[in-house]
Amino acid sequence: MELRHLQYFIAVAEELHFGKAALRLNMTQPPLSQQIKQLEKEVGVTLLKRTKRVVELSAAGESFLKHSRNAIEQIDKAIEMAQRTARGELGRLVVGFVGSATYEFLPPIIREFRELFPSVKVDLREISSFRQQEELLKGNIDIGILHPPLQHSALHMEKVQSSPCILALPKQHPLAAKKTIEIQDLENEPIITLAKETWPTLYLEFVNFCEQAGFKPKIIQEATEYQMVIGLVSAGIGITFVPSSAKKLFNLEVAYRNINQIQLTAEWVIAYRKDNQNPILKHFLDIVNKRQALLQANVTNT
Repeated sequence: MELRHLQYFIAVAEELHFGKAALRLNMTQPPLSQQIKQLEKEVGVTLLKRTKRVVELSAAGESFLKHSRNAIEQIDKAIEMAQRTARGELGRLVVGFVGSATYEFLPPIIREFRELFPSVKVDLREISSFRQQEELLKGNIDIGILHPPLQHSALHMEKVQSSPCILALPKQHPLAAKKTIEIQDLENEPIITLAKETWPTLYLEFVNFCEQAGFKPKIIQEATEYQMVIGLVSAGIGITFVPSSAKKLFNLEVAYRNINQIQLTAEWVIAYRKDNQNPILKHFLDIVNKRQALLQANVTNT
């Protein structure tokens, strides 16, 4: 039995006239009659009662008509769903991200994506940069938003955001009275940082700036996320450096100051497998690229 047999039967059952049904199907009547006979033979029951004047549905035909319509409807729906999935309008996108990506970069992208593709399930997973590379290579996430470095021939990577770093210190700290702070001012200060494994380039860059200034930073505590780092600063345990984009998120009892004469920069990149076949990924990347173009235009205009 083929799909066309159901379509032929439905046309005859609705018209109750072979001539009208044939016209509706853009075919001649004799082949249509043969197709219906073949269908009845395959089903094994009489679906249509025929006389010279009247065509009527048998009881079996009425039941078969109902289920034939349902079958056609389900097939049409399956075709539509397959086409929408191929266009990236349905399905699932798994996004890995580091916590700091939620300061500025990620929220507007997710918001716009969900507005444009409400039928796509977006699975957001907070994962460290190191683990994101593993998850990307295993195919467990479609795209990652993480910190560099990232080097693997199977992955495509590009920088999507950078932010200058500023110093965060307790509001009652003596250095908080200064508008700008020299790197040498940190020589004897207890430092709290993100763990080297969490953001290796930023960690090493900070240590390098201190060593160039003639001292080794007094790192007393490492943490995996800035929420914990800032919490320790507000408790008066030490001072830290954060991306300037984090300033509006963490007020508490913390003051923020520029570090003079050094350019400590936080960077975020996106990464995905070069062979990723998920059509939804392209839509996500289009939104990322559009946002990058708008930000670049704003920078150029200012």
